[in-house]
Amino acid sequence: MMDKIASFTVNHLVLEPGVYVSRKDRFKDTVITTFDLRMTAPNKEPVMNTAEMHTIEHLGATFLRNHEVWKDRTVYFGPMGCRTGFYLLLEGDLVSEDIIPLMIEMYTFIRDFKDEIPGAAAADCGNYLDQNLPMANWLADRYLNNTLLNIDEKHMNYQE
Repeated sequence: MMDKIASFTVNHLVLEPGVYVSRKDRFKDTVITTFDLRMTAPNKEPVMNTAEMHTIEHLGATFLRNHEVWKDRTVYFGPMGCRTGFYLLLEGDLVSEDIIPLMIEMYTFIRDFKDEIPGAAAADCGNYLDQNLPMANWLADRYLNNTLLNIDEKHMNYQE
């Protein structure tokens, strides 16, 4: 029998939207912190559709990889398979409080984005037609207003 991976040990019956440290991995002298950017309450709210998640992924990754401070520390930003949020992997031994300003900045960018979606072309993406910018804008606004702008300790640390 294989060991359960860390993300499967989190109690999804009590998990609420927030910004959580999912795990920390050490590679020689470098620590990679994986953040759980939980946008919907698992098993209580509808999951996000793939089109809007795909758009958030394109916009979020583009934002992070162009960010003056964080571009060289961004390892990965992408969707959770359960479609309730995203994983963000950053170089450094970090805690949730360290990235709240960055997440507010990123989700404000996504909420306000109205241009052509970066990378949403056949030559750039393997499923470029599966995009939904209006819903991505709406979900980013919801996450900002319901979670990020008034986040507390309970929504930055997993509950038992």
